[in-house]
Amino acid sequence: MEYLTQTPITFFIIFVTAIVSILAFRNHEMFDKFKFNPYLFVHKHDYTRLFSHALLHADWLHLIVNMYVLYAFGGITEQYFSVLFPKSGKFLYMIMYLLAVVVSSLPSLLKHRNNHYYNSVGASGAVSAVLFASILFEPTGKIGFLFLPIPIPSPIFGLIYLVYSWYMAKKGTDNIGHDAHFAGSVFGFVFPIFLQPVLILRFYTLLISV
Repeated sequence: MEYLTQTPITFFIIFVTAIVSILAFRNHEMFDKFKFNPYLFVHKHDYTRLFSHALLHADWLHLIVNMYVLYAFGGITEQYFSVLFPKSGKFLYMIMYLLAVVVSSLPSLLKHRNNHYYNSVGASGAVSAVLFASILFEPTGKIGFLFLPIPIPSPIFGLIYLVYSWYMAKKGTDNIGHDAHFAGSVFGFVFPIFLQPVLILRFYTLLISV
């Protein structure tokens, strides 16, 4: 309960996203209304889709992976925001998440604005932003997942993730939004620095002290 008390925004995002995603699994009308379609956004001015798509997921695996990563790194990031900005930290954390949803969607919006058939769902871009904010805050940490049994230093993981996302986005051979992952990651790293520039010096100092 202590962790829940310390990171209410993270748990709120997880709860709302899980509920909406699960409801939309069987409600095709809801799914179609919430998914991100750049063509409808540009030509029909259906602006709500730019945010609502982050509440949807393609299947259970997609939802579980995203919410697990958000749970694992959202708490760290939210608590750092609370310490760095005592009066507005949780609000700024929520703003970062919402802006990350938008920023991570921009590459697809520009690329597919005239493609009526392109759709995307998922919170991966915003979750990537949270992950990379945690890397900025704790560059001496290590990251490991089920497919990565041996934890590696978080900055190295971040670099590999960015290179992989850029390469796969350029290749474009699957249905994964790698460009959203890349854009969201960069935004998540930069946003806290924009609010408090000294963080980049702190990141560098901690990095070379390892």
